Amino acid sequence: METNSPVRVRFAPSPTGFLHVGGARTALFNWLFAKRHGGIYILRIDDTDEQRSTQESMQQIYESLRWLGLNWDEGAIVGGAYQPYVQSQRGEIYRKYIQKLLNSNNAYYCYCTQEELSQMREQARAESRNQSYNGKCRNLTVEDHRKFEAEGRQPTVRIRIPNQPVVVQDLILGETQIAPSSLQDEVIVKSNGSPLYNLTSIVDDIEMQITHVIRGADHLNNTSKQIIIANALSAEPPQFAHLPMVLGSSKGEKLSKRHGATSVDQYRKDGFMPEALINFLVRLGWSLDDKTEIFSIDDMIDNFSLDRIGKSGSVFDVKRLEWLNNHYILKLNLAERTSAAIPFLQQDGLLDDKISDQERPWLEKIVESVGDRLTTLADITIYTRFFFTDDFDYHPKDVKKWLTKGNPVAALSGARDTLLAIENFELDTVETKIKGYLDKLGVKRIQVMQPLRLALSGQTFGPDLFAIIILLGQEKTISRINRLIDHIPNINERKVN
Repeated sequence: METNSPVRVRFAPSPTGFLHVGGARTALFNWLFAKRHGGIYILRIDDTDEQRSTQESMQQIYESLRWLGLNWDEGAIVGGAYQPYVQSQRGEIYRKYIQKLLNSNNAYYCYCTQEELSQMREQARAESRNQSYNGKCRNLTVEDHRKFEAEGRQPTVRIRIPNQPVVVQDLILGETQIAPSSLQDEVIVKSNGSPLYNLTSIVDDIEMQITHVIRGADHLNNTSKQIIIANALSAEPPQFAHLPMVLGSSKGEKLSKRHGATSVDQYRKDGFMPEALINFLVRLGWSLDDKTEIFSIDDMIDNFSLDRIGKSGSVFDVKRLEWLNNHYILKLNLAERTSAAIPFLQQDGLLDDKISDQERPWLEKIVESVGDRLTTLADITIYTRFFFTDDFDYHPKDVKKWLTKGNPVAALSGARDTLLAIENFELDTVETKIKGYLDKLGVKRIQVMQPLRLALSGQTFGPDLFAIIILLGQEKTISRINRLIDHIPNINERKVN
């Protein structure tokens, strides 16, 4: 979809929790749309939910967006011509618009009590009506107002729904007409004077000159109400585009925690790269063609358009995200990959906060030894923990498979003696000598190499065995082989008993 007017879009999260991946996709699509059209991307904080909104959540949203690279041109923190950009700080603005709606008779005070409203809902259910509010306060007289106020009733404010259908022109979903019978006079201001979401959202969109509202389909029901409010204010509503839902499974279930992590922050902590998550999110609903999966940021900006967004929900496939993450990890050169992995080693207490110049080359060799195995950066600890500590156990299944048959003590002792005799302890020499020893032994190589790997790392998978030996060094290698040799009699003793 092309546009001739200066594009102004906004991402308007509620700070009631960490940034959800669905919200991150909404932010990304707004950001891409603005970049594609040379427009402005605004961050607005919609914190009308006073009970659940927190400063911690607000701060975390800022950090997650910045980590993803979705920096905003205008809005919270950075400022702009329409500040403040946090709704809880915009009360004066809302009061002005509320009064305008009341003065024009497009809104009215409602004095109905909770008991009266409950009775109306019961009656609506009995009559199978959509409208639970019967319009009791729509046409109150001055005397009615005085009477209710004398009783101490605190009124809400309701928007007056027009008699004609509301037409929603959605740039993704197409045109929808909402009949008046399916709507009711919505409360837009609570009895304590606090404005509610549908009012604050459209007022801010009008005030901030938002041209396009790109948001999740879960907001679709709000759109007709916001259009009604905009029309009542004689304002042009923005164009709307509702994104398909992010699903947790192919069964159509909404993504939730039971499907795995749902916050951007958790994926960051789990070792996913921002480039991978961005690439993954853009494919949740948008596509260039039926074969391209990998996109640079420039590719996304150059090709992004709303008419390439589908109408059906997209499944959050973690396996595909892991595949993309592995791709982006491998795109890093060795120095970059090492720098990206170091924080996860430090987090696990395997490395000090400061890395010495002498230690850095050794760390790069360790990361190099892992090869293409990293699904996430956090996986570095799974594959390399044993390089940094002697504190590891032998898994019972591995012990049973590799140390209870044949003569593992003799096989390991021979490997140890072979390594001990090497003067020039380098990769080629170690590999040649060990393979020579195995050939003389006359057994399958795996029958010795797996016990040897178990001795050095506590596991039977990971980097190349000979790379492990070189990186550990001769002394530590011999020490760990001896430790397992000493451990084997205890295994056999338990087996007998």
